[in-house]
Amino acid sequence: MANTEIRLRVILNDPPPGVLFGLQQGSGNHYQTIQLQRSGSVDLVFEFPIQVKPLKTGEAMPDFAGLFVQGPKSERFIYIDIGTAAGDHTSEWTRRLKIPLKDISDSTITALIKGSGILQTTVSGKAKDGGPNCATVKPFSGWEVTKN
Repeated sequence: MANTEIRLRVILNDPPPGVLFGLQQGSGNHYQTIQLQRSGSVDLVFEFPIQVKPLKTGEAMPDFAGLFVQGPKSERFIYIDIGTAAGDHTSEWTRRLKIPLKDISDSTITALIKGSGILQTTVSGKAKDGGPNCATVKPFSGWEVTKN
């Protein structure tokens, strides 16, 4: 059975102004940062496709693949590159924001496909130090199925 494509939307809420953010496509030394956006007075939105691999016998949670998916099978995630990591070599920030995929259930995927929606999460764009949020999102409220 073939992979199923779904769409994800990441909303970065209230990022500090003047910082370049982008979605990481690829991994290791072979990646590029796309959908570049400089923060201002509005939330930043990133939309992109990923693939859901068919469940194998005995598997409880889906696995993901695609150009934007990072990490080992049990710990998949998406990276948002920030500052110099996003290509702004004049930035004072070199950070990446790690958004987990591991808690997306098979029932959520089924509801998403049947409803023709998008899987969305909203995370804070600002860290406790006032700079851009980075590392693994904590606390993470998870993903929800929304209409396009």
